[in-house]
Amino acid sequence: MAKKAGPVDDTAWMKEAFVDVQAELAIKIKRASQSIEHAGTQGSVNEDHWIDIFRAYLPNRYEVATGFVIDSEGNRSEQIDLVIFDRHFTPTLLDQQKHRYIPAEAVYAVFESKPHFDKDYLEYAGGKAASVRKLHRTSVAIAHAGGTFKPKDPFPIIAGIVAPKSSWADGLGASFNKHLPSSLPELLDCGCALNDGAFDNFDGALKLVPKEGALIYFLFRLLSKLQSLGSAPAIDWSAYAAIINKPGIT
Repeated sequence: MAKKAGPVDDTAWMKEAFVDVQAELAIKIKRASQSIEHAGTQGSVNEDHWIDIFRAYLPNRYEVATGFVIDSEGNRSEQIDLVIFDRHFTPTLLDQQKHRYIPAEAVYAVFESKPHFDKDYLEYAGGKAASVRKLHRTSVAIAHAGGTFKPKDPFPIIAGIVAPKSSWADGLGASFNKHLPSSLPELLDCGCALNDGAFDNFDGALKLVPKEGALIYFLFRLLSKLQSLGSAPAIDWSAYAAIINKPGIT
């Protein structure tokens, strides 16, 4: 008597397609490293590749761009490679060419795009995250048909790092774990090294996944976390307007 065929895995095609997306991004980054000698230009090209990926998989309510984050007290962050922010309710300010100036209230997440994971780049990304998290964020009540929504408490800003690979022989192993910034304000919540895997601590403990499908896993986990944050706080534009009337400003 012939055996019955086992159940068909209808998700296999989807996994293979997502793995191909990861391979395509890795090839683009490798091509940039082979064809562009200037490190700064190569870095900018790779940032653009990562921005394209984020934009392709995040809903339109989230914008992704390189820029500075600013607050209503006149402070600004260091330049951030990838900022995920609310574009629907919050415009960027003082933009010049590719230099975006993004109100801190609009920011959901910040990422650094680097050539690899190592101790220095992890610390560097943590420092960039801290420069954003220290900024002041306002929040005001929102009027609606039934009354008024109370001001929303600003949510914790997500921070992470992306790269084509890890520099450690064990990938995202003990050395990576040892040097990963794990406390605020330098905390790195998530990241992806295309050739070695992805990580996040969204569930309260560090979770690591291997290389295959790591990019899409990372993006879907990030999307889930962004959804949990809800809408960005309503910005207090009067606080920004007050900057214009400060003594010494004409």
